[in-house]
Amino acid sequence: MSKIKAMIVDDSAVVRQTLQEILDADPAIEVVATAQDPYIAVDKLKRIVPDVITLDVEMPRMDGVTFLKKLMSQH
Repeated sequence: MSKIKAMIVDDSAVVRQTLQEILDADPAIEVVATAQDPYIAVDKLKRIVPDVITLDVEMPRMDGVTFLKKLMSQH
C-alpha cells in the first residue's frame, strides 16, 4: 500500500515542524511538502500532488479557508 502524501501550509515554522513530526511518526503518511503561506503552496502544487493538505485558518497573506475555496474551484 502506498503512503498518504501530505502537505502542510502554516505561517508558523514551529507548527509546521510539529505537524511534520507528528505525521512522520505514522508509517502510512509521508510529508511531501511544507509551505509558509498559500502563495508558496500554489507554486509547490504545480510540481507536487498531495493526497491531503493541512491548512492554518489564519495566515497573513491569505487565510486557509479562502485558499481552500480557490483550490476547490480549480480542481
